[in-house]
Amino acid sequence: MNFDFDRPVLRKGTGCKKWDLLGTLFGEEDLLALWIADTEFPAPLPVLEALHRRVDHGVFGYPVRGRSVREAVAAWERTRHGWDVDPDWVCHAPGVMPGVAVALEALTRPGDGVVVQPPVYHPFPAVVEANDRKLLWNPLVRREDRYVMDLEGLEGLLAGGARAVLLCSPHNPVGRVWTREELSALAELCGRYDALILCDEIHQDIVFSDGGVHVPLASLGKEVARRTVTFVAPSKTFNLAGFYTSAVVISDPELRRAYETRLGALCLGGANQLGLVALETAYREGGPWLDALVRYLEENRNTLEAYLRDRLPGVRMDHPQGTFVFWLDFRDWEEDPEKLQAFLVREARVALNDGATFGPGGAGFARINVGCPRTMLLEGLERIREAAVRRGWVRP
Repeated sequence: MNFDFDRPVLRKGTGCKKWDLLGTLFGEEDLLALWIADTEFPAPLPVLEALHRRVDHGVFGYPVRGRSVREAVAAWERTRHGWDVDPDWVCHAPGVMPGVAVALEALTRPGDGVVVQPPVYHPFPAVVEANDRKLLWNPLVRREDRYVMDLEGLEGLLAGGARAVLLCSPHNPVGRVWTREELSALAELCGRYDALILCDEIHQDIVFSDGGVHVPLASLGKEVARRTVTFVAPSKTFNLAGFYTSAVVISDPELRRAYETRLGALCLGGANQLGLVALETAYREGGPWLDALVRYLEENRNTLEAYLRDRLPGVRMDHPQGTFVFWLDFRDWEEDPEKLQAFLVREARVALNDGATFGPGGAGFARINVGCPRTMLLEGLERIREAAVRRGWVRP
């Protein structure tokens, strides 16, 4: 079966944050959008067909989150990731970050310490502080040319009373796919100090052929699962973020009851009817499309690495193991975040995420989204190179 990821799709003027808010967020309209983590690819054909059938029905009353949806999530985790999920463990969330917010409210108390490991997805620290929890930084550290978790630092925070760890697995933005050994070490520490783990696994399906295997944290054993709340969604995998339909897997009945009670108290228990259709169809029929997508994204990664090596030697990047958002190190050119963003936006005419927004350790970095046709990625890289040549940072 052939899938065309090279075909460009015009998204401007469709109410699309990635393209229609460039002027508002970056101060310039005419930019190439390589920032926010959605892709430029249409959803899989079975999903589109299922949505058309539902829309053609014409009536959009209150939906039911039926067992078939929970079973689809459980089957996906079992077949794709080897995690034996009971459908009864699957709860609803109107997006991963709303789910994280509900879990924080339900399972921790105001003032509780929550560990976040930067550089990391920027809503993590925001959701912790917005919910009156104490933000505890445990920065990733560099060892053998890659980012790893600082387990000694983590133990110090847990020993000091941290109530929860907010984990990103695979890790956005550094592209790490945590190994079983790394996850087991984190889980052992959390068990020793009786801490919860809120695990965002939204990028679980995008792992490259040389990136290892995604290990769902809660699959490590019953004791680990008992203290873990896992957030998954088809949004990154199948480009369905606009439906705000996610799943939360909680095996412990008390934690699950507390989560669902708080979800209802906040009037967030209702679901997006079309989102449910998209989620279930994607998880039941989207496997072949996803396999092709991951191969395409891996080639985009390889293209980016070759371009940096041959044409942009001043920009560094670790070898990403997964995700489609990668962490570029511009510090040889410019360490000041404002000056770096000014160069990228005003001179190179590209929109990348400002590394400083990802927390400590992000200054002088930017996050690039390679979830696009390869020609678009190369155009963005050429724009950066041409601007760097004008600056004298790169030879013509």
